[in-house]
Amino acid sequence: MSKRLVILGGGESGVGTAILGKREGFEVFVSDFGTIKEKYKQVLIHHELDWEEGGHTEAKILNADVVMKSPGIPDKAPLVQTLKQHEVQVISEIEFASQFTEATIVGVTGSNGKTTTASLIYALLKDELNVALGGNIGKSFAEQVSENNYKNFVLELSSFQLDGIETFAPHIAVLTNLSPDHLDRYDYKYEKYIDAKFRITMNQTEDDYFIYDGDDSEINKWLQHHEIKAKKLPFSLKNEVQQGAYIKNNEIILTINNTQLTMPIAQLGLQGQHNTKNAMAATTVAKLLKIRKATIRESLESFQGVEHRLEKVLKINNVMYINDSKATNVNATFYALDSMESPTVWIVGGVDKGNDYAELLPLVNEKVKAIICLGVDNEKIKQAFGNIVDLVVETAGMEEAVKVAYKIAERNDTVLLSPCCASFDLFENYEDRGRQFKEAVRHL
Repeated sequence: MSKRLVILGGGESGVGTAILGKREGFEVFVSDFGTIKEKYKQVLIHHELDWEEGGHTEAKILNADVVMKSPGIPDKAPLVQTLKQHEVQVISEIEFASQFTEATIVGVTGSNGKTTTASLIYALLKDELNVALGGNIGKSFAEQVSENNYKNFVLELSSFQLDGIETFAPHIAVLTNLSPDHLDRYDYKYEKYIDAKFRITMNQTEDDYFIYDGDDSEINKWLQHHEIKAKKLPFSLKNEVQQGAYIKNNEIILTINNTQLTMPIAQLGLQGQHNTKNAMAATTVAKLLKIRKATIRESLESFQGVEHRLEKVLKINNVMYINDSKATNVNATFYALDSMESPTVWIVGGVDKGNDYAELLPLVNEKVKAIICLGVDNEKIKQAFGNIVDLVVETAGMEEAVKVAYKIAERNDTVLLSPCCASFDLFENYEDRGRQFKEAVRHL
């Protein structure tokens, strides 16, 4: 009898898992509470997979041997609770797919910078290694495993994906930083979210590596109280480290096993303190995987960043429009505001995930001339910043927000979309939000 694999959610990870499950001989059933996008339906039909949409048929789900749930479905969802009561194994795509590959895996997690860091690692490796990029970016990890073409994977991993692992163990784990995020999924307890991030290390052995921000107080605090088996390699802007990366005389200095690599910060394609840290993490990975120094330097110089992360869109009437739609939490927006060098019209708002805006107050006071709210409920934003910014405007959608920004902004100002919140009230996801912003700017 073939084992029954049920997949909750017919999106990228769900459909990729279905393809891999069929290849591995599982009896596969995909169930989506909402509507499955047409492009995914066509893939399911093409692979002759059984699926349903618009609700879950419990009788077809509770008889599963294993259930893969999409990261967007919380553990508290009634169906997930019922599955656990029936002692059905519920795992993430990452856990399922990793069982069917011998590839070397680099896993990247963190509150901010993980997309940029994972994309930069991929850029450093791709000229010399057979490597794919997946996880939270691009094509599903499971589908790429099913193609059986890759010897290495770079995976961007969210805390939700890590919540669903049991045996998954990346050879190299990267933790970019920690700041409160998604607290609505963790009973509003920051320590539960931190524990979820550190699950990336839980199955690592002495032969594996853990690369982390040595300046991050929460990471250091956690490491003081917990053992991990992997070799630890910190990166730091503040302190010299014996093994790992640090800054001296405006150069990145990386030391691993008595070999050293240096790179002037001024030559990095991506500027800004947070990007220097992303480069240090990526360089450490590349050095561990024996990429040549010349290749590393060339890739660091030429890498221009990722879409929706401080992406310069257009300059109109000497006003620069910047798309930072990927900033879905306070810490990410902190980096964005910190990097602004001219008076800023800030477009902010969306689904609040338990945000504390206090750390943004000094930056907003110094740099922001007007706030444009872009969310269904903007009360918290108005309360936080209403006293320190003269002009706060509420808008009903992206087009209106951009038109209002155009009217307010003066010569040499910046219009910054850095929402600080999730996008699910008005948009499909942060990509949809960023693309709508760019479209609206181009139509001005």
